[in-house]
Amino acid sequence: MARIVLGIAASHSTLMNTHWEQVEHKDRAEAFRDALSEARDAIAAARPDVAIVIGSNHFRGFWLDLIPSFTLGVDEVVAAGEAGTPKGPQLADPPFAQALAEHLVEAGTEVAISARMQIDHGQSHAIQYLLRDLPVPVVPLVINVFATPLPKVSRCVELGRQIAAAIAGMPDDKRVVVIASGGLSHQLPWPSRWQDPEGADEEFLVDAWRNGRGEWERFDARRREIITSARPTIFPDFDHQFLAELEAGELEKYAHWTTTDIENAAGNGGQELRTWLTMVAALDFAPGRTLAYAPMPEWLTGMGVAMIVPGTGE
Repeated sequence: MARIVLGIAASHSTLMNTHWEQVEHKDRAEAFRDALSEARDAIAAARPDVAIVIGSNHFRGFWLDLIPSFTLGVDEVVAAGEAGTPKGPQLADPPFAQALAEHLVEAGTEVAISARMQIDHGQSHAIQYLLRDLPVPVVPLVINVFATPLPKVSRCVELGRQIAAAIAGMPDDKRVVVIASGGLSHQLPWPSRWQDPEGADEEFLVDAWRNGRGEWERFDARRREIITSARPTIFPDFDHQFLAELEAGELEKYAHWTTTDIENAAGNGGQELRTWLTMVAALDFAPGRTLAYAPMPEWLTGMGVAMIVPGTGE
C-alpha cells in the first residue's frame, strides 16, 4: 500500500530570488537556503514517487470570482513563473491525484478540483528549491489563506488526517512526501478583509484580485512595488515557539485557533500556517526537527524549514 515517507515544511518568498543582493543579514539568508538544500537532499533520499505540495495562491491562479477553501490539482499543473520561479507545465500524477480527491470527498472533507491548475510561488517556490532536479510528480493542494472567510484551522487539520487515510488506503506501493509551503510570521500590505480596502494601494490590490484572471501580469509590477515597499513585521518569539512545539509534537493545540488568533500572533501572512498544520496532521503530529529559522526583514518574513520523518521522532 502507499505510505507517507517524509513531511517537509518551508517558508517561501520570491524576494529570495529577486533581492538576494540587497540582503543585509546574509548569514541568516544562507542558513535558510542551506536548510532548503538539506531538506531537498532528505526528499531525494526518501525516494518518493509523488509529492503533495500544500500551499497558498497569491491571486495568480485563483481570483475573487471563484476561490474555494481547498482545491486539489488532479491533472495538468502549470506554474505562473513570477519572480524567477518555475514557469509552465509541471510534472504531475493525475491517477494518484484523482484517487486522492475521490477519497477526500467520500470521507466528507470536500475539495474542489482543477484539471488545469495554475500555481504560483505559493507552491512553485517549493518545487524550485525542495524538488530541484528531482523527477518527482507533484499534486498541488491550494488552501485559501487570503480571501476571507478562510477555512477553519480545524478543517485543515481534518484535511491532513484524511490525506493520510487516503494514502494508506491506496493499493499502489507509492512513496509519498507531503510538503507544506508558506509562513512563518509576516505581515503583508494587503487588506485583512478584501471587502473593506483602505487607501489606494489596497483598492488596487482588490481590483487585481477581482480582475486578474487571464491577465494577472498586467497588475504585477505595481503589486511588487507595494510588497517591496512594505514595512517588515515579523514575530520571532511566536515563530520560535511554533517550531519548538513542532519538534515536541505539540502542534495539535493550534487546531482550535481562529483566523483572528493567528493574525494577532503571526500577522496576516501567518494565515499560511494552515499549510504547515495540514502537513503535520497528515504526519499524525509526530515530533519533527527544525532545520533552520531565519527572521528576514529583507524578505518580510520569518523563514523556517522543518522536517518530520515518520517513526523516528525527527
